[in-house]
Amino acid sequence: MPTLDQLLRVLETSPDDAFILYGIAMEHAKLGDHQAALPYFDRALEADPANPYHYFHKARSLEATGDIDKARATLALGLERAKASSDAQAISETAAYMEQLA
Repeated sequence: MPTLDQLLRVLETSPDDAFILYGIAMEHAKLGDHQAALPYFDRALEADPANPYHYFHKARSLEATGDIDKARATLALGLERAKASSDAQAISETAAYMEQLA
């Protein structure tokens, strides 16, 4: 996996690349900086709103910041996207995470 610095450099040439934005968000989250991760998750969702894993991991960062209500709402949207794409694994993982936050 590229480093955060490498991803940020690539982002300069591809500012709307959902994969790069998601990677940057995940790197921030991995470092425990969930506040920094959230805007990148938002940008990844703008670039690719159909990807259920963007919602799932954004919800994890929201939970880490203590915003459980927004995490639940984000998971609900992610579950809709997972169902729309018939992604059985994403449906299962998202539903299980929603139950944890209930």
